Parts: sequence; C-alpha cells; structure tokens
Amino acid sequence: MTELIDVSSAFGYGDSILVGERVRLRGVRDDDLPTLAKWEMDPGRLTTLSTWVIPPSEATAKERIAKWCANDENNAGFAIETLDDPPVLIGNLGLWGARPKDRCATLGIALGREHVGRGYGTDAMRVIVEYGFREMGLHRIQLSVAPYNPAGIRAYEKAGFVEEGRYREAVLHDGRWYDDVLMSILDHEWAARRSSGNL
Repeated sequence: MTELIDVSSAFGYGDSILVGERVRLRGVRDDDLPTLAKWEMDPGRLTTLSTWVIPPSEATAKERIAKWCANDENNAGFAIETLDDPPVLIGNLGLWGARPKDRCATLGIALGREHVGRGYGTDAMRVIVEYGFREMGLHRIQLSVAPYNPAGIRAYEKAGFVEEGRYREAVLHDGRWYDDVLMSILDHEWAARRSSGNL
C-alpha cells in the first residue's frame, strides 16, 4: 500500500490506481457514448451479459451508460481503453450498488466483441478489483456470469474470484435453461494474493 506523504505521492497514487499492464480505466466521455451504446445494443453481446436478448434503443443505451458511469451515489463506472498510442476504447466496467454498511459491490464488465479474447478483460478485472479494495474500501466484490462464457470465468478466476454457487436454470435462451454462476472475492483473499505476487 502507498503512504501519501506529499502532493507528489498523491499524484503518483492517483496516476497509477486506474492503470494496468494493458488497459487504463477513465471517466466516460460524451464522444464514447455512441460506441458504447452500439455495443450495448449488440444482440450477440447481450446474450453473454443478460438474461434477455432485447436491445435497448440508442437513446436508452446512451442514457444507461452515462448513468452507470456518472460516479455518483454508490457507483463507480469507467470506460476501458488500451495503453496504445493513441488509446483505443474497448469497453466499460464498474462497481455498482456499493453498500456502505456491508462494503459490498457488484461488478459488471462489457467489452466490444472485437476486443474479447485479447487479455484486456483480465487486466481490466485486476485493475477494478484493486481499485474496489484500495480506494473504495470494499470487503466483498461479487458478480454473476453465464456458464457458456468460459473465457469470462477464466478472467474472473485470474483476478481471484471463486465460484460460490449458482442460480440453477435461471436463464432461458432458445428453449434451453442455463445456470447463473455466482462468483466473488473478499478483501482478505485479494490481500493474500497481492502479498504473494499472484495478481
């Protein structure tokens, strides 16, 4: 952990807390909204993120993303961009519903389908988990994922998440039932992984 002793150390901490090895998290800009909304409306992508393939209107998608990433109340939402020069917008993620008493938040991440499978999601997960524990003071970060998203499950496991249960046959797609896999990581689990260098 970093001890802030002067303005320079504060700047260093602030400059590093949202940066990983491949991606940077940043506030959502107005010019991000058309791209993020396009991805939010992608039916194929919706199948991996929700229980219902029903694309929102463009206006609704933009409004929803702007609200998720307004960073007010108990939510922390970010755009994800690569560290390339120039950076490329690849998705968005956030910690929502952080309850002050229980210090628990639900994590959601969504990448544009052309950016899936390239290691960006794994790096972004590590960054947001570290942010949740170091900056937000969370005790627990939780998420749910479809069992037919093994790459997502692997990325979550690499960030330290463990499966803690399933909502059995909770999701219906094309006449078939699928479980909703529940995963979480606790602050002391993250701290142990961090101190052993397994992050």
